[in-house]
Amino acid sequence: QVQLVESGGGLVQAGGSLRLSCAASGRTFSSYFMGWFRQAPGKEREFVAAISRSGGNTVYADSVKGRFTISRDNAKNTVYLQMNGLKPEDTAVYYCGADSRPPWIARITTTATEYDYWGQGTQVTVSS
Repeated sequence: QVQLVESGGGLVQAGGSLRLSCAASGRTFSSYFMGWFRQAPGKEREFVAAISRSGGNTVYADSVKGRFTISRDNAKNTVYLQMNGLKPEDTAVYYCGADSRPPWIARITTTATEYDYWGQGTQVTVSS
């Protein structure tokens, strides 16, 4: 089992940047795919970005491609989301998730229901 704690959210003007962090407990962090999702009021949770166990492969939602970068440091049990060029429509609670599918599964998933563990979320608000 893994516990996830997000940090780094806040209020920023449009065009600004934020870096979210998600710290994981436990000694098996490198065995998890990691993903970032977000949920705006009245909307469903949506995929933002995900990264493979080694960090060598990443996937992004079209809405953030070219602006956001996901990365991970397995030595620090942490996954990051660097967000540049923020827009008001990026306003949401951002959650990190851990996908514990078996090691022979190599495909990154963008489906929230396939992530087994979630953090409590961190609020990102972008003003226009």
